[in-house]
Amino acid sequence: MSFVRPIPRSRPSRRRMLKQAVALIVLVAAAFLVLAWYDWHQSTKPPRAGEPVNPYVTAAHLVAARADAALGNARGAQKHVEAIAHDVSRSARIIDVSRPIDHEAARAAVRPLTGVRSAIWLDNANLAIMVDGSRYRTMAMIDTVCSALDPLGDTLAVVVHLQDATATSADGAATLSRNCQLPEGERALLQAKRKIDVVSPELRSAFKAQQSNRR
Repeated sequence: MSFVRPIPRSRPSRRRMLKQAVALIVLVAAAFLVLAWYDWHQSTKPPRAGEPVNPYVTAAHLVAARADAALGNARGAQKHVEAIAHDVSRSARIIDVSRPIDHEAARAAVRPLTGVRSAIWLDNANLAIMVDGSRYRTMAMIDTVCSALDPLGDTLAVVVHLQDATATSADGAATLSRNCQLPEGERALLQAKRKIDVVSPELRSAFKAQQSNRR
């Protein structure tokens, strides 16, 4: 009776298994180093939205999540998955509705700032601030206001409008506006632009042109 003996499967050598284990450890360590650097880098600058998702950070979160899952740390793995979802939401300019900013707390945080005369909410998204002079009607001042609001919730939901209380010209009285986490002129997803100035920039330009022609 003839039969074919099964070909024995070759087992990986101990050296090969050791190399694979070392490579895995190095990969996981690198992932955690990338995440540590990214967290530190993000903590040193104001929150920003609308930027592309960093593929290296996403990959590091995936590696770290798999490592936590392999070790039975389901909570740690879930945090990395949530971090990826958060980065995607920031890139898509989606407001975090779980972190709303209390309006009265925001006013209390802004009023003590140097140069601020008053602060009032026009609606849920738009915060109008009267400042004491043109030197405070700047993008740097908007950054200062947003930094004061940051501990209170998601500043992507806030558009700051600065108006100079001492202005003596139409240009000086124009409102300077910006979303806390986006470039000038941009808004969060589904966030409408609110018109603050009574006289539009186009109409002011037309008036200036007419005055120049008369001279």
